[in-house]
Amino acid sequence: MDRLRREGTPYALATVVRTVSVTAAKAGAKAVIAPDGTMLAGWIGGGCARGAVLKAAREALADGKTRLISVQPEDLLAEQGVAAGDEHQGVRYARNMCPSQGSMDVFVEPVLPRPRLVVLGASPVALALADLAGRMGYDLTVCAAPEDQLAFRQADERIEGFALPVEAPGSRYLVVSTQGRGDLAALKAALAVEAEHVAFVGSRRKAEALTRKLQEDGIGLNQIARLKAPAGLDLGAITPEEIALSVLAEITLLRRRGQRGTAQDEAAT
Repeated sequence: MDRLRREGTPYALATVVRTVSVTAAKAGAKAVIAPDGTMLAGWIGGGCARGAVLKAAREALADGKTRLISVQPEDLLAEQGVAAGDEHQGVRYARNMCPSQGSMDVFVEPVLPRPRLVVLGASPVALALADLAGRMGYDLTVCAAPEDQLAFRQADERIEGFALPVEAPGSRYLVVSTQGRGDLAALKAALAVEAEHVAFVGSRRKAEALTRKLQEDGIGLNQIARLKAPAGLDLGAITPEEIALSVLAEITLLRRRGQRGTAQDEAAT
């Protein structure tokens, strides 16, 4: 588990939380499961529960939600008025086909890499973003010139200039806050890599001027359409700290959409 966390590799942790009658695994048994359903380590019993748990692990990693699987003999399922595959009050039921006829409840928890905030530039807003990132649960990557790196007190990753890797594990949110120092270079770098969100801190007029330059330099319209400019929600922000808050609020809205029924989600339905 430690190795997977360091690598930024997602996995599911399955824990047996209750057993009744005869079962191979007992409460407390755990297994680490890869996104493709491969059991990487640990043990939760034989084939009686394995199929249902591995399926739940794949689904949990796909949508980021926990699962509680109850594996029971068919007669016990019938007594409760449920069938294999049914889900009731947060519990999904599966059938135990083994001769032991025991019951087992397994909690499946997705363990996903922490989201990464990538700040390009060393403006006052960039510094404020870096200051808030850790407290908001983000790993921080700082992209800035060597002489500007000292302004950032801490970072999980430092990149001199804007040489971003094309791919990265987990979700990645990019904010260009260069304030006139390498705006175009930073935007080109940000739009050239995979990310959930790319935003530019600056006025609408400046963003439009830079967009025209990007087009003149051959950046495709599909790439440019990924850019959110100006960055952040319209909170009436003025100070660098307020602007940073609006930017992270917007990113949080994107990250959490659909997870807790936000106002926008309810309005959309």
